[in-house]
Amino acid sequence: MQRFKRPQILAGMALGALWGVLVTGLPQWLGLPYIPAPIALPGAFLAPGLVLALMIGRLAQRRFFDDALIGGQPFAPGSAADTDQRVLANTVEQLVLALAVWPFAAVTLGGAVAIALGLSFACMRIVFWAGCHLSLPLRALGFAGTFYPTVIAGIWAAALWL
Repeated sequence: MQRFKRPQILAGMALGALWGVLVTGLPQWLGLPYIPAPIALPGAFLAPGLVLALMIGRLAQRRFFDDALIGGQPFAPGSAADTDQRVLANTVEQLVLALAVWPFAAVTLGGAVAIALGLSFACMRIVFWAGCHLSLPLRALGFAGTFYPTVIAGIWAAALWL
């Protein structure tokens, strides 16, 4: 049965890569007005920060209402709470990557791209979170739809800078 997972994951990754090209390119192709990076970046990170807060809050709620977890005990492997913890960890990793790449992309490609990246990040993290609980293709789409836009923006910005 494992071999049947790869095509589903590959489809999600391909859609995520296409999403990355659209998110990074659309603001420029539409000719959106230039927004200076110092103005755009705080707004770009707001939506991802709110999704991160939602994830942290969900884990806190799980702990508060479960006597076995309220003292900070580890989550049972494979449990819904364990899945949420892994989603949170991956989201923090993705956000650190965004913090390393988006400022340069905003300066090089414009602030509208950074804002699009932030809104996309928030949406795709929710898709990833839901997918981790419900559907392998959604999980793959959510991961790729968060990762690829950041990577594409970084490569595009570096290519323009060079």
